Amino acid sequence: MNSTTKPPDLVPTSTCVPLRARAAKLSVLHLGKYYPPHMGGIETHLQNLCVGLRHSVELQVFVASENHTSADQKLDGISISRVPTRLTLAGTPLCPGMINKIRKSNVDILHIHLPNPNAVLAYLASGFRGPVVYTYHSDTVRQKFLGAAFEPFLHAALRRSAAIIATSPDYRRTSRVLARYLDRCHVIPYGISLDQFENCERSRVNKVRSQHGERLILSVGRLVYYKGFEYLIRAMTQVRGRLLIIGDGPLRPSLERLTSELSLGDKVVFVGEVQNEEIVPYYHAADLFVLGSVARSEAFGIVQIEAMASGTPVVNTALDSGVPFVSLDGQTGITVPPADANSLAGAINLLLDNSELRQALGNRARKRARDEFGVETMTSRTLALYERISNRDQGTLTS
Repeated sequence: MNSTTKPPDLVPTSTCVPLRARAAKLSVLHLGKYYPPHMGGIETHLQNLCVGLRHSVELQVFVASENHTSADQKLDGISISRVPTRLTLAGTPLCPGMINKIRKSNVDILHIHLPNPNAVLAYLASGFRGPVVYTYHSDTVRQKFLGAAFEPFLHAALRRSAAIIATSPDYRRTSRVLARYLDRCHVIPYGISLDQFENCERSRVNKVRSQHGERLILSVGRLVYYKGFEYLIRAMTQVRGRLLIIGDGPLRPSLERLTSELSLGDKVVFVGEVQNEEIVPYYHAADLFVLGSVARSEAFGIVQIEAMASGTPVVNTALDSGVPFVSLDGQTGITVPPADANSLAGAINLLLDNSELRQALGNRARKRARDEFGVETMTSRTLALYERISNRDQGTLTS
């Protein structure tokens, strides 16, 4: 399509879309890479979405098994089929058995979560003729060779799509792949269960503060290259406060060495991994939250939503991804250039030194989280899209 075509805006919730009366629920098959208890951002999203959808549609989920065995199970009332992995190539499982399972599925809609070469190849080989929805979680950023080899198959699949879900307007706008399909791209941001983050017992918050002190800066994420922790640590040389880093990963030894070299041992604390239910008091104890990512591999930054739901303002970076869409500069936090320790320090100091500004940004952050990023909103928008696709496919599209 040409660049002047106006892409669809945020998908409305299902209550805003006339629904076709039907005798039975829509049946939807989701194809993911893996499913919890395997942990990962896409896996967590897939679980959240399916749990939200399970009472409104008939659901099946096909994913790769992490070994050569198959497993069919019910989790949260959802049918999960883990298909044997026969080969793993550059971290990508290949499951030939998924082809026949798709052929036998007899569902109304197929919903594929990308990037996922295994699912796309299985779909193309299966001959499935119903409408297909894709959630485009991110471009292939690091695996350039695999991405280039797979791209013709990806475009062959996307050309047949009924709809493509982008998780933010920014990512839809900046993705080289999605640029060809803007006429069928719909924005449905990630949603999480907000309730667990909105409130926290004062005693649990005080425990974190008594252990770590006042003027607390929090950052959460795997210690990997694109999270930009090196620049955040360097920024702490200009900040009077304490940085708590929750998470672990391959860069931890080098980041700990950097902290020591900069004599920041009393100002930077590596907390390590913290279970979901235990992380909430950290969000409430922190004066501000920082997501200092430096590369497009950070496609969205769900941890921003967790901080915002806790009423904590966010400092993020101006990546050409969904990161600055989640927390808005000057409204729910401050956005700075990526890989810029000086700018990070300036934003952190501004918030630490101005309690009224922190409070105002935090209040608006909580409201934005509730308005845009709850799992109920995400689920309702997805249902609305399913219904529109199903009605259109059967020639009864309502406007």
